[in-house]
Amino acid sequence: MTEAPLSPGYPASVVGGELRLPKPPGVVRQFWARHPRLTDALIAALYFVPTFLGTLSFVFVPTGPPLWLGLAQLVAVAASAAAMLVRRSRPWLLMGVAWVVCLVVYPFGSVDLFPVLVALYALAVYRSTRAAWIAFGGSVVVGIASANLALLAQAGDTVAPFGAGAPESAVQFAILMLIATLIGVTVGNRRRYLNALIARAHDLARERDQQAQLATAVERSRIAREMHDIVSHSLTVMVTLADGSAATAERDPERAAEAMRHVAESGRTALGDMRRMLGVLAEPATLPADLSPQPGAAAIPALIGSFRAAGMPVRLTTTGAGVSDPNLQLTIYRIVQEGLTNAFRYAASATRVDVDLEHRDTEVLVTVTDDATSPSVPDLEGGGLGLVGMRERVALYGGTLEAGPRAQRGWRVSAMLHTDAGSTNDAETDR
Repeated sequence: MTEAPLSPGYPASVVGGELRLPKPPGVVRQFWARHPRLTDALIAALYFVPTFLGTLSFVFVPTGPPLWLGLAQLVAVAASAAAMLVRRSRPWLLMGVAWVVCLVVYPFGSVDLFPVLVALYALAVYRSTRAAWIAFGGSVVVGIASANLALLAQAGDTVAPFGAGAPESAVQFAILMLIATLIGVTVGNRRRYLNALIARAHDLARERDQQAQLATAVERSRIAREMHDIVSHSLTVMVTLADGSAATAERDPERAAEAMRHVAESGRTALGDMRRMLGVLAEPATLPADLSPQPGAAAIPALIGSFRAAGMPVRLTTTGAGVSDPNLQLTIYRIVQEGLTNAFRYAASATRVDVDLEHRDTEVLVTVTDDATSPSVPDLEGGGLGLVGMRERVALYGGTLEAGPRAQRGWRVSAMLHTDAGSTNDAETDR
């Protein structure tokens, strides 16, 4: 993964695709931005070569300074140039070397203030504005001390760098260092601002990908619930009717034929539901979507009738005014469908199955009970997907689900839904 041209250290691409960043203006600026080590080496060479040669020629002049002082100046030049090579990663090291050079060598020779200026710029760009101003204050103190040392050296018949008084030299030092600090602060603030923008863009792109993954997971869960409800209900009814038809085919052919007609009707209904769902998932050009609405409260009597036709003694009781929200109606329908499917599958000995729909002011209570003599544990062979799906549907409306054996015999499924909790819920939309 490559680095962003405007922001070294930040990748140019993120999860989910490339993050396109604006190109920095100018071919020359792009070249130096891609080769930071070459830039530092050239800056160090531009300082080291002329300063080292000038100091070297000054050392061997007969009237020049003592040999030890000349060697000290050459060492100071070499140390300053070496510290410039790491000005990006260790600007305080360059600053410390520059201060030592100013205090120890500068008052007695021709070593200039270029390392101090470079260090102030590096601190402002690669550290912080606060660090730059702290270094500027320290550099002013060092400059004043160096100017006073120069006066002492001048008094001792040693040529001082500027050949002027301490105040004038200190003012010159301060002006040069202030210019370098201001330039560094301007460049550093712009660099940090661009880095913040690029980092924010990466965060937004990563958040976009995470939101897409969450939306995909939610949609997969919704499709899994719908598929389970459609397939589980239809296949359960079809398998049971087919088994009953096979058992009564010889002694009661008419009843067997009626059962098979119910099998065919259940199959057609399941195919219709599947076609509607696949039409929503498929591309418009490949498979047209069925625009008929999902089943709601009005389809519950027909659902009850299909179970009665299959031989289940089920009774529907409805109290209160019905809900108008189609999403909530679909949730109620699926809960009733799952409860009856489980009773049909596991409560074959039941003599009565009751479906109670109680509509209150802000709540809907859906209850499915049976009186089977044997324990009816729903959907264990299917991994409990039916109960899990019901819990997810109920949770969308801030409700509760209770499923378990009754005190005497049979099984009870009770779901409490809040009618106002799903007003802004888009998880179950009409398809």
